[in-house]
Amino acid sequence: MAVIALCAGLLCSACTGSADPEPGSGGPAPGGTSQPTAHPGQPVVLARNLAVPWAIAFLPGGDALVTERESARLLRVTPRGAVSTVGTVPGVEPEGEGGLLGVAVSPSFGRDQLVYLYFSTATDNRIMRFRYPGGGIGPLEAVVTGIPRAPIHNGGRLAFGPDGMLYATTGEHGEPGIAQDRGSLGGKILRMTPDGRPAPGNPFGTLVWTYGHRNVEGVAWDSTGRMYATEFGQNRFDEINRIQKGRNYGWPEVEGAGGGGRYADPELTWPTEAASPSGAAIAAGSLWVAALRGERLWQVPLDGTGALGAPAPHFTGEFGRLRAVVRAPDGSLWFTTSNRDGRGDPGPDDDKILVMRPA
Repeated sequence: MAVIALCAGLLCSACTGSADPEPGSGGPAPGGTSQPTAHPGQPVVLARNLAVPWAIAFLPGGDALVTERESARLLRVTPRGAVSTVGTVPGVEPEGEGGLLGVAVSPSFGRDQLVYLYFSTATDNRIMRFRYPGGGIGPLEAVVTGIPRAPIHNGGRLAFGPDGMLYATTGEHGEPGIAQDRGSLGGKILRMTPDGRPAPGNPFGTLVWTYGHRNVEGVAWDSTGRMYATEFGQNRFDEINRIQKGRNYGWPEVEGAGGGGRYADPELTWPTEAASPSGAAIAAGSLWVAALRGERLWQVPLDGTGALGAPAPHFTGEFGRLRAVVRAPDGSLWFTTSNRDGRGDPGPDDDKILVMRPA
């Protein structure tokens, strides 16, 4: 598949304006009782006054669990915008890009009530889980420990794939060489059983599914099981990659395209000022990507073969830095701002969760 490369000078913004009919209120206390009505292509504020909401995962009943990177709080947010605190995750040590990052809900939650978290401690990044029948955070059980951590490039996205396996993205924590070291957990996409063992069929008999990554913060699967990931470049190209078993995605030997067959080329690249892509979701026939430095939500059409079409930017500069984007059970998209992460320009009610119906 040919790589789609975008030139910053040719980009245009789309979708100006946003509706905000009686949004829910964020913060430490529950807030909001009205139902935000999302119209196609127009976002409304669901919750506000949050502290770097990093990841979102939905419970079977439609409520969402939301992590806050800086505060280490795990929040519960209803589709009506009511926010409550499940608890503060013990052992989290926020620093730079580290802190409380990914969250995933077991696909068998109705039976096992398990919630998975990815977070930074004083010595490593790790994946932990706890049982959540309601109430607070129960005792944490280790799933994977010893993932390299640093102030930068901690990865952190957690998601269950259509195969029922748990996937985790890790960064190379500022040491590019470990991305090519298959013996290191850094700079990889990991695939594991729900209890943290290497998943059956993994290419190297370890947790490693793919390698040669700089820092992946977004993964998504289409209806046929094709997997896509967003990746931060260094100075030239951010990427969307099609993730395939055992492939080497080139970092630090290659940034962007040019692998020459030895390394997997990206499906799409952006100049870094247009993206810094974090969360990813697939909805309404498109791959949606939240951009931090680019301060926009990218819509990338997908065809039946999995090929990517020409990306379209939405809300450029309207909400600031965007971190997470997920498809809700009702088909809407929830996405979060990240303006209080030390690199943004927060408004008086940042950070926010917004919801929209993809047009």
